[in-house]
Amino acid sequence: MFSLSAKIQDVFNEPACEKNHGKDAKARKKGCSKPLTPGAAAGGCAFDGAKIVLQPITDIAHLIHAPLACEGNSWDNRGAASSGPTLWRTSFTTDLSELDMVMGQSERKLFKAIREIKEAYAPPAIFVYSTCVTALIGDDIEAVCKRAAEKFGLPVVPINAPGFVGSKNLGNKLAGEALLDHVIGTVEPDDAGPYDINILGEFNLSGEFWLVKPLLDRLGIRVRACIPGDARYLDVASAHRARAAMMVCSTALINLARKMEERWDIPFFEGSFYGITDTSEALRQIADLLVRKGADPEILDRTEALIAEEEAIAWKKLEAYRPRLEGKRVLLNTGGVKSWSVVHALMEIGIEIIGTSVKKSTVEDKERIKQILKDENHMFESMAPRELYAMLSQHKADIMLSGGRTQFIALKAKIPWLDINQERHHPYAGYDGMVELVRQIDLAIHNPIWCQVREPAPWDCLPAVEEEMLGEEGTRATVDAFKEFAGTTAGDFGEC
Repeated sequence: MFSLSAKIQDVFNEPACEKNHGKDAKARKKGCSKPLTPGAAAGGCAFDGAKIVLQPITDIAHLIHAPLACEGNSWDNRGAASSGPTLWRTSFTTDLSELDMVMGQSERKLFKAIREIKEAYAPPAIFVYSTCVTALIGDDIEAVCKRAAEKFGLPVVPINAPGFVGSKNLGNKLAGEALLDHVIGTVEPDDAGPYDINILGEFNLSGEFWLVKPLLDRLGIRVRACIPGDARYLDVASAHRARAAMMVCSTALINLARKMEERWDIPFFEGSFYGITDTSEALRQIADLLVRKGADPEILDRTEALIAEEEAIAWKKLEAYRPRLEGKRVLLNTGGVKSWSVVHALMEIGIEIIGTSVKKSTVEDKERIKQILKDENHMFESMAPRELYAMLSQHKADIMLSGGRTQFIALKAKIPWLDINQERHHPYAGYDGMVELVRQIDLAIHNPIWCQVREPAPWDCLPAVEEEMLGEEGTRATVDAFKEFAGTTAGDFGEC
């Protein structure tokens, strides 16, 4: 069993990462670790990253071994959805107090919490998360979980990713390591077939995966496990019997995909379900991998027939939006897979991309963006809020697509904004998702509220009106009456 520090070094020395290939041995051993600076946890700590990857497994109990605030601050911070079990929506924490820690009662309290969850909910498994506090006081959650599993007869999985060890992305990878060490491969399915695949790094935000799964069902392709979106424990435990895998977000779970290929010979590729072209290409690559692993080659023809049918329907729907959106300028302030997949999707209908953030993107992501945009000047590592506001207030973009933390910059600049990060309420994956994304952009840009908020305020117009009224031999009483009237009907005046 690796210690936490050894596990972190192993995660950072990632052979599947192209960036690592160019480093010397010393730099590769050091990895990509950067010490957290004050305030950096606002972007997500390692504990937050681990919980993001594992909480969408919907039928297990997620127990946070920490004081109350750790669970309270991280609960329900993503829009993942479940088609069945709701246990993942229940918040479990050991709620440690100072007395528990000083008196050495925290491990006993953890064992008691596991027993109470087992008796009250009978989940197929319990995941126990270490946090900064419990790691610093030296709680051995692995020993407690092992003893609880023996005592209660169910898997109790330790997730050793305390927040202080690194960033959210490191927590993503440590969560993948926990699945490899304790979950995947522990259950042998009795229905494995030649058309079984895994989808890795898909979180089913706002039910996005439900727009893609029907396409795979029509091809006779079964998703053995979608990790983690709308997953079940037994599906994840038997994921090692899939024939192929698609990696949606390599930044988060590339280590999981690579090690599953090494251990169980499950080939994988990185693709995207955002945009018509990328969705079609992903379906083609899935079919091709399955054929290479022994599936009937006729699935290739069925895939092409499905693609032709779905693309025709989607393009017909999108043509209605092209005259309204062609030439519109979009600023994309996100990262990871969306930094290139959404870019490609929007350019397909004639929208101009004036910039895309690559702060959380891999080297492969950046190369894709260069090929799509043909101009590195449209890529920016990060943009300070002041610079972002200056760009938007000068009307260099017609809309900004980003996460919730930068929405107020766009609103202050009186520019339409659309959420495409994890808090969003609309699914954008697949063919239907692309149509929905374009529809939401159209609604945002052409919302009549923007014409109103950009007009000068009525009280800014009063000096000019007052001068005009007095110049026409108006009386001071008339002007005062007009001011009083304008103050009560501010919304009725247009431009000065």
